[in-house]
Amino acid sequence: MEKLIKPMSGYLALLIAVASFIAAIFSFANVEESSLYVVLGVILMIGTFFILKGLMIINPNHSRVLNFFGRYVGTVKENGLFFVNPLYSTIKISLRSDNLQGQTLKVNDKMGNPIEIGAVIVWQVGDTYKAAYDVSNYTSYVRTQSEAAVRHLAGSFPYDNLEDEGADITLREGGDTVNHILEQELADRLAPAGVIIKEARISHLAYASEIAGAMLQRQQAAAIVAARSKIVDGAVGMVEMALKKLSEKDIVELDNEKKAAMVSNLMVVLCGEKAATPIVNTGTLYQ
Repeated sequence: MEKLIKPMSGYLALLIAVASFIAAIFSFANVEESSLYVVLGVILMIGTFFILKGLMIINPNHSRVLNFFGRYVGTVKENGLFFVNPLYSTIKISLRSDNLQGQTLKVNDKMGNPIEIGAVIVWQVGDTYKAAYDVSNYTSYVRTQSEAAVRHLAGSFPYDNLEDEGADITLREGGDTVNHILEQELADRLAPAGVIIKEARISHLAYASEIAGAMLQRQQAAAIVAARSKIVDGAVGMVEMALKKLSEKDIVELDNEKKAAMVSNLMVVLCGEKAATPIVNTGTLYQ
């Protein structure tokens, strides 16, 4: 598990390193007076580099994972100049949010139709211990698992309701629900790497090119049928209202044959795609 530590400030160590370096220069300058100055200068110079090796600068939204001969020591997330044991090995891990623009994948939806799908994922490292030691390369792990999650999502739901009319959730109309499912699956998959998913959204969704034309015609046909159904429902209501008004106001008395003819004419006028051309009857109703 991640363990946060706070090392000592590095400013005092930097001051000691500068003083040691100056003393080493002074010792080398007075080497003619005594051979001991050579030994002292070498020791001071080694001490200077030893202290400088223990200094580390941590920028905002960055961290350092400390390791001492194979043993995890802790993680430093505070910003500034610090001094740690020079024998510690360190791993730099960024804590900033990062965007992953996944490539457009060609997969099959739940109904077996080939589709193209892509997602944009916002993530950041939450547990530096897991990111450093539980996976070999956490950035590569994020890319691979994100692609797997998008593929699994595409295969779990139909593209739309054309083939699966009983589907409660579809990729095209799922919206926030589909995005939430993707976020949850990504969070589960990336938890072993200590990665937090901040947001995940479908950025591209379309039928594959080989069936796009056929599916477009199918969608257009479904839209035309739905529109015609609405037109017929409205036309029937208008014809019914017209007959009722004529009967209530006793404007004209129509037998069943003339009612059928009137209904036929009105349905043609109301349901036709083009404007009807009126024909004026100057004779009787039966001519």
